Amino acid sequence: MSAEPRSRQETLALRKQLIGSSCKLFFPEDPVKIISAKGQYMYDENGNKYLDCINNVAQVGHCHSEVIKAAHQQNLALNTNSRYLHDNLVDYAQRLSNTLPKKLCTFYFLNSGAYHGHLTSLIDISPYKFRNLEGQKEWVHVAPLPDTYRGLYREDNKNPATAYANEVKKIIDQAQQKGRKFAAFFVESLPSVAGQIIPPPGYFQNAAAHIHSAGGVFIADEIQVGFGRVGKHFWAFQLQGEDFIPDIITMGKPIGNGHPVSCVATTKEIAEAFSATGVEYFNTFGGNPVSCAIGIAVLDVIEKEQLQLHALQVGSFLMELLNQQKAKHPLIGDVRGVGLFIGVDLVQDQKKRTPATEEAAIIVTRLKEEFIMLATDGPGRNVLKFKPPLCFNAEDAKLVADKLDKILTELEKREA
Repeated sequence: MSAEPRSRQETLALRKQLIGSSCKLFFPEDPVKIISAKGQYMYDENGNKYLDCINNVAQVGHCHSEVIKAAHQQNLALNTNSRYLHDNLVDYAQRLSNTLPKKLCTFYFLNSGAYHGHLTSLIDISPYKFRNLEGQKEWVHVAPLPDTYRGLYREDNKNPATAYANEVKKIIDQAQQKGRKFAAFFVESLPSVAGQIIPPPGYFQNAAAHIHSAGGVFIADEIQVGFGRVGKHFWAFQLQGEDFIPDIITMGKPIGNGHPVSCVATTKEIAEAFSATGVEYFNTFGGNPVSCAIGIAVLDVIEKEQLQLHALQVGSFLMELLNQQKAKHPLIGDVRGVGLFIGVDLVQDQKKRTPATEEAAIIVTRLKEEFIMLATDGPGRNVLKFKPPLCFNAEDAKLVADKLDKILTELEKREA
C-alpha cells in the first residue's frame, strides 16, 4: 500500500499504465474512486455518499458486521481445503439444502464468485460472449429469449409460455434430424444481461419436458437472482410454480456477500453419474472453512433481518413508483420485475419499441451526478437495471424515482 492515499487521477493513471485495457470501468469518461461502503451506500475519496442500485453481490449490504465477524473468527482458527473433515462444509450444505426441493441434495463448492465467462467451454454457449468472438459453434443451439415485451411472442399471446417452449422443441427436432444429441439446457432463472427479463410462468416446465425427452438436463442459473432477491420465493426458479424443479442449479456472487464463493446443487443421480466417470472433483479453495462460515453468516442475516420479505415489500413499492413514471414519461416503454430485480425498458417509440440507447446512457450518467449508481443492460443497452443490496429501503426507492422523474423531464424538454 502507498504511504498516503492517491488522488483519483493518480489512481486512474496507474490503472491505465498497469492494468489490462480489457478490464473496463463503470463511467469510463469520469470514473468514481470508491474507498468504503456500508449497507446500500458507497463512499468516494471526498466523502460523497452514493446509493448503490447495481450491486447484487453485496446481498445483505456492503461490509455487513455479521459477515465480517464470521470471516474473521474462522480465519483465526483454520482455513484449509475440503480434503480434511470440517463442520462448516457440511453445515453450510445442510443449510442450503433446507432452502431447496429435496431432490436437489448434493452440492459442489467452487472458489470463485462464479463469473464463468472466462472459460472457453462456457464462452461457447453464451451468446452474450461468443457473438463478439468466433461466433456460434455447430453444437450450440440458442433458444429465443422468453421476452413478452419485445420478443417473438408478446403480451397479446394467449399462451407465451407454451409458444416459447415450442421454439425449444423445434430446435431439438431440427438437431435430432441431423443426428445430434442434447446434453443440457442452460437458462438464467431471470435473464439479467438480456434486459431484466421475467419468463412467463410455465415456460420452464414445458422447456424441461422437451429437453428431458431429448436426454438432456435442465440447468437453472441463479447467480444473479437467488437468495431471496425475488421476494416471493428464496429462489427465482420457484416463480415458475411448485411443480418445477431444475436438475442443476448454479449459484454464486451474492452467496458470499462479496467473498468469492460459488456452488452447484444437483440430484444424487447426476452426482453419481459424474462420480462414475472416475474423474475426481477437487478445488483447492472450494468449500474451505472461511468461505463456508461466510456463506452461513449470509443465510443467517437474510433470515434474521427478514430480507426476503423486505425485498418483496420494497420491490413492490419501487415498481409502483416506476409505473407512475411510466404513465408520465413516454420514454419508459415497460417496467418489469419482481422483488428487488427490476428493469425499466426505455424506448424512442412506444409502438415500435425502438431501444432508447443514447437516452439510457444519459440517464445513468445524470443519476451518477445525483449520487445514484445505476447501470444499463439488454441487447440495446436501453434497460435500466435495478439489483441493489437487499437492505435497500423505501426511502431509497422514493429518492431514485424522484431523481429519475427529474432527469426524464429534463430530457423531454430538451427533445421538445
